[in-house]
Amino acid sequence: MQRMQTKTVTIGNRVIGGGNPVLIQSMTNTKTEDAKATAAQANRLAAAGCDIIRCAVPTMEAAQRLSEIKKQISIPLVADIHFDYRLAIAAIEHGADKIRINPGNIGGRERLKAVVDAAKERNVPIRIGVNSGSLEKELVEKYRGVTAEGIVESALDKAGMIEQMGYDNLVISIKSSDVLMCVKAHELIAAKTDHPLHVGITEAGTLISGNIKSAVGLGLILHQGIGDTVRVSLTGDPLEEVKSAKLILKTLGLRTGGIEVVSCPTCGRTQIDLISLANQVENMVADIPLTLKVAVMGCVVNGPGEAKEADIGIAGGIGEGLIIKKGKVYKKVPEAQLLEELRKELLAWDDSGH
Repeated sequence: MQRMQTKTVTIGNRVIGGGNPVLIQSMTNTKTEDAKATAAQANRLAAAGCDIIRCAVPTMEAAQRLSEIKKQISIPLVADIHFDYRLAIAAIEHGADKIRINPGNIGGRERLKAVVDAAKERNVPIRIGVNSGSLEKELVEKYRGVTAEGIVESALDKAGMIEQMGYDNLVISIKSSDVLMCVKAHELIAAKTDHPLHVGITEAGTLISGNIKSAVGLGLILHQGIGDTVRVSLTGDPLEEVKSAKLILKTLGLRTGGIEVVSCPTCGRTQIDLISLANQVENMVADIPLTLKVAVMGCVVNGPGEAKEADIGIAGGIGEGLIIKKGKVYKKVPEAQLLEELRKELLAWDDSGH
């Protein structure tokens, strides 16, 4: 995959753009005023693979708590600001590694310049966020509705405003809940700017619908080499956002490492509770630092054959199951011991596949 070449931007201890790996972002859903709870959630997300965390900053108290949160976490902290330019300045003063604003709702040119000046003084990147739902009335009228072209024009206009103020340490984010509109907008803007792009499908929905929309949209965008950071926006536990983003990046070959679990869809031959077993395996391998493929198959008839592309796998039978290595039966164990035996084999795994 040929990645689009964008400027490099430093966010805390991470660097995006310039061909660097696509980083995963998520957002806390705790009250940012509760520094302890927010830091704890940020650390859980980081342990799951989150690279950059964003927090809502709706009050001055939330802005002031950022300095406490930063002391307790190891990944960059982004402050999400709307409407009140003073919150943006306070967030910068209290250690935000990046701020996210929509210049159109921050309170006019003078107030925007005050934010830009504060960011410039500390070299804090500004992420310009434009969503289809907040597109300016003039652009809706110009393009006869909310369109990809209007979203792009809005984002580039706002980037231009900040650049005219002498600052170009910017990241651009253009999002829509309309998947194909979002894809088109990213294709258009990638040809018109070299600022790093944060990509995502906004308001994607609940776990099932949100994952499907995000996988389709982000897959189409990222496969074209567009995007420097990514968020899967889901209604639910942000931990699921990180898991989904990792899997999307792995599927596209944009991230390696970790154990990939594959499993069969079950059929009438299935003699074990495969659905439960597959979920248990997926949870079990999350903390094992190996790069390999694990297969979970529901029967001993096709199990060895279907698992032949996996490094190791298990196939269930009536009261017993098989441990399979490189497509060959390695040993037979009681069904109740399948999970435990698989974990033992993984923990003892070496580079030779034994």
